Amino acid sequence: MSTTTELSETTLLRFATAGSVDDGKSTLVGRLLHDSKSVLVDQLEAVERASASRGQDAPDLALLTDGLRAEREQGITIDVAYRYFATPRRRFILADTPGHVQYTRNMVTGASTAELTVILVDARNGVVEQTRRHAAIAALLRVPHVVLAVNKMDLVDYQESVFAAIAEEFTAYALELGVPEITAIPISALAGDNVVDPSANMDWYGGPTFLEHLETVPVTHDLSHCHARLPVQYVIRPQTAEHPDYRGYAGQIAAGSFRVGESVTVLPSGRVSRISGIDLLGEPVDVAWTTQSVTVLLEDDIDISRGDLLVPTKDAPATTQDIEATVCHVADAPLTVGHRVLLKHGTRTVKAIVKDIPSRLTLDDLSLHPHPGQLVANDIGRVKVRTAEPLPVDSYADSRRTGSFILIDPSDGTTLTAGMVGESFASPEPVKDEAEDDGWDF
Repeated sequence: MSTTTELSETTLLRFATAGSVDDGKSTLVGRLLHDSKSVLVDQLEAVERASASRGQDAPDLALLTDGLRAEREQGITIDVAYRYFATPRRRFILADTPGHVQYTRNMVTGASTAELTVILVDARNGVVEQTRRHAAIAALLRVPHVVLAVNKMDLVDYQESVFAAIAEEFTAYALELGVPEITAIPISALAGDNVVDPSANMDWYGGPTFLEHLETVPVTHDLSHCHARLPVQYVIRPQTAEHPDYRGYAGQIAAGSFRVGESVTVLPSGRVSRISGIDLLGEPVDVAWTTQSVTVLLEDDIDISRGDLLVPTKDAPATTQDIEATVCHVADAPLTVGHRVLLKHGTRTVKAIVKDIPSRLTLDDLSLHPHPGQLVANDIGRVKVRTAEPLPVDSYADSRRTGSFILIDPSDGTTLTAGMVGESFASPEPVKDEAEDDGWDF
């Protein structure tokens, strides 16, 4: 089998790291890159020089990911640091996300496309509020695999009882959130214990090392059997002598597959046509599937523009102006009932209004605080939104691409909220509306 075949799409794992401040996320990533021989010589030399200038005897491997000047000066992670590396068994794209509460929004960004999330815990501190928040976000984003990395085991004398207590507490909490799979691994990122090589200091642990788990965790990228969805990004009309009547609808297939001759419906208009051709990289093909960027040609001339959605006629989602979703509020300004916003779903952006905030999640005990009136930065809650135009939305549980949206401040374009359509990991109790808002209706 060729190397190209071995490193196929199915061997790619996207994962994100998360945790509280100073839990050692960047050090873990740096250790992983260093011990897996994924660091170039000049990169390592630069880290050694930077570490020496700060009076450190050994290279600070966290500097391999903390690339911003402010991050290096403060010794923290602010932005999401993306890194690519590979081993003979699998390729990886990792997102090292910040631990500070004020940068939780960046964790949402980093984990939104991840198939696995690593949540670090300082063995000395155990499970803290930010640990619970990151677990809740991972569950909310439907990340299929969660790794609990209990770090700094060297600072608690590698005691099994400390690891077991933290793993038990976190697992119980994550299972209540609905996290489908949890793997706990005791490590010391600074010393390298159980990161790439097994630790000689924890002979009581018989599980895989951190890298071994990353290399062997089952990952599926086969979305070809999901509901087929193609958000239109651009309408191509060359109007040249060679292509006088060419009209193609370009976009990246979000899920499923499309084939020539298939009947499709254009949403939200509901018009029906049939695929007469599919162009991929300038060449005609009979079938195209998830993640491919294609141009679709239809038998009929239909008014289609950016923001429309092409779907199989036999599997078309319902369109609605009333959306109920679980959201993570990421802006500094609060989200309130009656808030006028822009809602971006796929390639379509429409006006909307927040009609209700039925509940807010309390992270300590996962209880729901009814009708909080507003959501502040890093709050997780339920919202009801009414849009000015109907949207074809899927449940987030069915499609992470077409079941998600963001709310935007129309005055300055700031992202306010990340939303997941449908039921969350902890569905709120039905709340009876005491009064109906007759304000900014559509």
